[in-house]
Amino acid sequence: MIDTTIYQDKKAVYYTLGCKLNFSETSTIGKVLKEAGIRTARKGEKADICVVNTCSVTEVADKKCRQAIHRLVKQHPGAFVIVTGCYAQLKPDAVAKIEGVDVVIGAEQKLDLLHYLGDLQKHEAGEAHISALKDIRSFVPSCSRGDRTRFFLKVQDGCDYYCSYCTIPFARGRSRNGTIASLVEQARLAAIEGGKEIVLTGVNIGDFGKTTGETFFDLIKALDRVEGIERFRISSIEPDLLTDEVIDYVSGSQRFMPHFHIPLQSGSDEVLKLMRRRYDTALFASKVRKIKEVMPDSFIGVDVIVGTRGETEEYFEQAYEFVKSLDVTQLHVFSYSERPGTQALKIEHVVTPEEKHKRSQRLLNLSDEKTEAFYALHIGQTLPVLLEHAKAGALMHGFTPNYIRVEVPHRNDLDNRIVNVKLGDFNEERTALQGTLLI
Repeated sequence: MIDTTIYQDKKAVYYTLGCKLNFSETSTIGKVLKEAGIRTARKGEKADICVVNTCSVTEVADKKCRQAIHRLVKQHPGAFVIVTGCYAQLKPDAVAKIEGVDVVIGAEQKLDLLHYLGDLQKHEAGEAHISALKDIRSFVPSCSRGDRTRFFLKVQDGCDYYCSYCTIPFARGRSRNGTIASLVEQARLAAIEGGKEIVLTGVNIGDFGKTTGETFFDLIKALDRVEGIERFRISSIEPDLLTDEVIDYVSGSQRFMPHFHIPLQSGSDEVLKLMRRRYDTALFASKVRKIKEVMPDSFIGVDVIVGTRGETEEYFEQAYEFVKSLDVTQLHVFSYSERPGTQALKIEHVVTPEEKHKRSQRLLNLSDEKTEAFYALHIGQTLPVLLEHAKAGALMHGFTPNYIRVEVPHRNDLDNRIVNVKLGDFNEERTALQGTLLI
């Protein structure tokens, strides 16, 4: 039993890098510390505890993690520093050697973070507590409030895919998940707290059910019955796991939004083989066609990686033309980063940084064209928009069911409300449509 009396009135700061899943987990860590009497430090206050939840998807991410740790150590002298997350799991010894770090904990220890705080006395050298990959088995539940409107519900963790370029399976372990009953309860509690929208998050959410014998389709049907939640969105889901029954169900649901995010990674079949992805371009194109067939106005976001080992100029041109042909809305473009221990390092043909940048810019320009064209099609329509909190005097913004960002004049009574808005022209930055309130 932990004596939490020593933590009363202690202050903590939290710093999260990486994906929405990390932010969701940091929220859960914060709740655990709050229950022990540790409050979140206010702006300008010196904290007693610093918690850093790290990412390691690229070398740049690793660098940002180190910079964040150095910055927090400097801003909060004498604070007890605890580091967790993917970078901590993959490089525990390197993280433990960073000046000021006291404890490094891995994926399996995240939920037990309180056990590693001790009496908050600084350590002479950082201590690492990391479980071996084969021992990472627990599912740490989390449902975080991104803001007053949107919650992020973690439904799954880990991955069994082992793509050639990716370290996530080494950082997060095998695919595992919570039960449908437990996730429905978390969604119900989010509704009680006033949440209107929940985003389903995970590492490979379409793989849901590995540890409970349930299915992702069963999960969305159960969540669809939760009273009080107006909107659900499905975050990134692998194309080979996005079944037609899921697509058809979303098309007929009042709560699941016509909004999909599907990782393509490359539009070249040869590069997909090198990546060890589990689909080809024909399957991906068929999923996009199916979605547009039953939900013509749906928003489809697509992940693309450029400059992977083996991506010749010819393969990139094939990929570019394929992506250009797709009826999708937005591209999330990432430059390939070498990750130690991955199979991709055995592939010949290395793309130069300059060429990666050039290819990225071409795809980003294509993305802008597709997004603007999608927005333009909806000018003049009236759609329900879930408005989000904004500072007094600032424009409020929110999203339509199909994820079009809309700006409207500020009104305090509209925070966290769904209202009908007539969509007008683009704002000056062309990042949103200007709306007219119809209430």
